[in-house]
Amino acid sequence: MKLYDQIRIWSQAFGRGVYPHQMTWFLDLPGRGLIMSANTVAERLPVKPNAHVLEIGPGSGYYSVQVAKRIPDGNLTLLDVQPEMLEKSANKLKAAGIANFTTKQSDGKSLPFEDESFDAIFLVTVFGEIEERESFLSEAYRVLKANGVLSITEHHPDPDFEQAHDVAECLHQHGFIPTQKLGWRWAYTLNASKLDASES
Repeated sequence: MKLYDQIRIWSQAFGRGVYPHQMTWFLDLPGRGLIMSANTVAERLPVKPNAHVLEIGPGSGYYSVQVAKRIPDGNLTLLDVQPEMLEKSANKLKAAGIANFTTKQSDGKSLPFEDESFDAIFLVTVFGEIEERESFLSEAYRVLKANGVLSITEHHPDPDFEQAHDVAECLHQHGFIPTQKLGWRWAYTLNASKLDASES
């Protein structure tokens, strides 16, 4: 790999925007769990064992395995704009003996799923990367079942980090009701519900 390409990839990894698939080894360093462990993210996701869950931007699949284990009678769908990320995530799930998952390549502005397909959608350090946020939230609302949950986890030192109150306000403006904030200021999970239309 040329030096220019190496510099570009490292700049993307530590700057704002989509994380480059070439740097997934960095996402799997042991110290990451000290900031936000996979168990913590999975436990904060309010789902039943038969839930259908969508993960946006799974990266290397660092959180995917634990979430999939929480829904043994359900299904985990991984969506990422980079096919290389989906391949890495799928390999990690298979290595863990998990088969109740599917993958789909797409960006967040147009989710290729039927209305009310999922009980929950979760994102970890991805929300700040989404450029067409209004389109994403509209699509998330569409594909979530009534009373479904949109779960957003953010933590430092992610360069796209956003404060919980800003995220909550954004979600509220797009039809979601923030119901639960877990964690602390620099490493938190915000859960928001899509209320049944008859209740809104």
